[in-house]
Amino acid sequence: MITPYTDADRERVREQLNRTPRGVVGVASRTADGDPIVVATAPRLADGTPFPTTYYLTHPDYVTEASRLEAAGVMAELSAELAEDEELQAAYARSHRAYLDDRARIGREVGIDEVTEVADFSAGGMPTRIKCLHALVGHSLAAGPGVNPVGDRALAMMETVPPAVGFHL
Repeated sequence: MITPYTDADRERVREQLNRTPRGVVGVASRTADGDPIVVATAPRLADGTPFPTTYYLTHPDYVTEASRLEAAGVMAELSAELAEDEELQAAYARSHRAYLDDRARIGREVGIDEVTEVADFSAGGMPTRIKCLHALVGHSLAAGPGVNPVGDRALAMMETVPPAVGFHL
């Protein structure tokens, strides 16, 4: 569930990223202390630019852990598993569709029609490859466990992150 993006959230996310993000429409995941972990963004920015990254990971501990996993070769391991496992392929394809559905719903909620430039593009390499654990983890945290199997697996490997509200593997 996406919660409102308050002035306090704006300031905290600016601190987390060391910049002000564009197109944020709400917070899609928080720590137990209320700190934003993932923000939801509009599918088109105010200047008209398509913005396919619906769920953006902002919390520094999660960003650091996603980077650590990528550097440790987890993407290659998961990619090899994806290439061999038909059940994982099907679940990952469903997560791609769920991501696109979320983007369309968020767009409608903020008065944006379909963004045709990115109509079939989700994030993180879905539905056929694993390109960015940051995006896949963001999707998992926003959507909840069981929606994005690759993001869920990456989250299970993270060592030093605060618990996310409503997310337990």
